[in-house]
Amino acid sequence: MIWHGCSVKHCLPVICLFLVAANVRAEPDAGEVLRAARANPLGQPMVLDAQLRANGKKVPFQIAVRDGRISYIFRNPSQEILLGLGDETSTLEERKGGHAEPVSPAKYDDSVRGGLLTYEDLAMRFLYWKNPKLLGEERVGPSTAYKIEIPAPPTATEYGVVRVWVDKNTGALMKIEGYDRRGRLSKNFIVVSVQKIDGQYMLESMRVERIDPETRKVALRTYLDILGKAGRVDEPEKQILPANPANKRE
Repeated sequence: MIWHGCSVKHCLPVICLFLVAANVRAEPDAGEVLRAARANPLGQPMVLDAQLRANGKKVPFQIAVRDGRISYIFRNPSQEILLGLGDETSTLEERKGGHAEPVSPAKYDDSVRGGLLTYEDLAMRFLYWKNPKLLGEERVGPSTAYKIEIPAPPTATEYGVVRVWVDKNTGALMKIEGYDRRGRLSKNFIVVSVQKIDGQYMLESMRVERIDPETRKVALRTYLDILGKAGRVDEPEKQILPANPANKRE
């Protein structure tokens, strides 16, 4: 999932993580803030080099923005995960061998490429859950953000409650906390840094942490890095694009 902040006229998402920006009124209710955070931000097509990084291991992939969807494109083995953000719900599909089909809800708790990110995280379904509650405002890095608590529906999900911090000025997601069904913190998503590509601010690095609910300490940590624009734009569902040699991060 990718998150970014930008003007309303030039919104461009960058994943999982997470990805959207829009104007938010001075004193909105929680539902209005979430509608801004999930507003369709898809603009000009773009392909970005990215990586998942943990314990010295890197998993390269690409993020393609096109046709009203965001694609996460992996190689070895070839895999494409397609995210669509609608007005009322999100859709998540997986393409293998040229055929795309919806991701089964039974698979939502599964890891994506063996890391901390799950299909549930990429689907961003929590942005559509009912009865969100505005808890106030807090500082997240240099930004002031609305803090919102969203109870999970009584369906299959690893979370009981999700809390999100949405930038007050841009509507961009800055931080997410997932709590288990017993109310214990289980996972953190924190924007570490942002960058400007083609005149637009977007995610540069996001930290994902698995929290031990008993000790409340970090058990596992993964980073999602956006390395820059890919060398060339092509058909991501037909061909895995070659990484730009200039986009490397140790």
